[in-house]
Amino acid sequence: MKFVHIADMHFDTSFTQLNNSHLGTLRRLEQRKILKKVIDYIKNNNVKYLFIAGDLYEHKYIRESTIEYINNLFKEINDTEIFITPGNHDPYLKNSFYSKYDWNENVHIFGPNISKIEYEDVNIYGYGFNDFYYTNAEIEKFEIEDKNKINILITHGTLNGTNNIERQYNAISKSILEKIGFDYVALGHIHKSNYNEEKNIIYPGSTISMGFDELGAHGMIVGDINKNELDLQFIPLDESEFKIINVDITEMIAIDELIENINNLQIDENDYYEIYIVGKRKFEIDKYALKKMITNQRIIKLKNLTKRDYDIQKIVDENTLKGLFVKEILDRMENNDSDKELLENALEIGLEILDK
Repeated sequence: MKFVHIADMHFDTSFTQLNNSHLGTLRRLEQRKILKKVIDYIKNNNVKYLFIAGDLYEHKYIRESTIEYINNLFKEINDTEIFITPGNHDPYLKNSFYSKYDWNENVHIFGPNISKIEYEDVNIYGYGFNDFYYTNAEIEKFEIEDKNKINILITHGTLNGTNNIERQYNAISKSILEKIGFDYVALGHIHKSNYNEEKNIIYPGSTISMGFDELGAHGMIVGDINKNELDLQFIPLDESEFKIINVDITEMIAIDELIENINNLQIDENDYYEIYIVGKRKFEIDKYALKKMITNQRIIKLKNLTKRDYDIQKIVDENTLKGLFVKEILDRMENNDSDKELLENALEIGLEILDK
């Protein structure tokens, strides 16, 4: 039995990290292109099942024209059964497109209670959000009815979620899922894939990267399953990646040199970049003024992580308030390794204040 598993498309999201309306629009067009790739793969490889494990779209921003686009693609694969579990960004609400739109006949949308769709060799179970938070699945009480069949669960939630925030998003215990004995669990919600870490309880990750907290390749899981064997493959789909580049300014003596260095970076025009400016600085950096001087539009964000290039030993030897302050901080750092980073930040901030 062949299947494709995707999650977290977030159609019509605002892409706020791009800070640019043109690039946000471009990224939303890329969402459409990527779903078209998924559908084409299904058509070309005779895949009979498509699992969409939540957050297919953004309830707050989704347009009916986008729903029409999605559903028209679903019509192209009439012989493929499509299963959707609503997530926390696209819950099954009374006014949502899941409840008021006339989806193609091959689309199955799960509600908040665990339900089953039966086929000859496989039982497919699923449940989804009916609000922006969901905490009452009671999966621990569930039992598989026919263990001779292939049994698959599709849902959107937090695997092994333990803190109060994670519990609001359908926290699921991995040990309970293993005890129940599903042959495959198709998850959504976490945007990083665990394909290389887990055997059959799988997050595919977001199908398209949402921003700089989602680095690396993004795509879909393709599976072939029978009762005794599971073969999985991750196929990248997103032609763009979000990337971070460190630029060390320790040896630079002026802002002009930093601007020239950034503008000369080797940039892939398909990708999106955030520049981390690191090292010890000899000059002040106005991040917003600097951004206006960057010529490549694929550089979206700048982050100043530098520290002032102080001669600490010289300051310690001074018989001044600044010297006493630095000596006190250094003494505390020597006797408290656990707070070293906090004390380094305090040293930086204190010296800047005392310099004014």
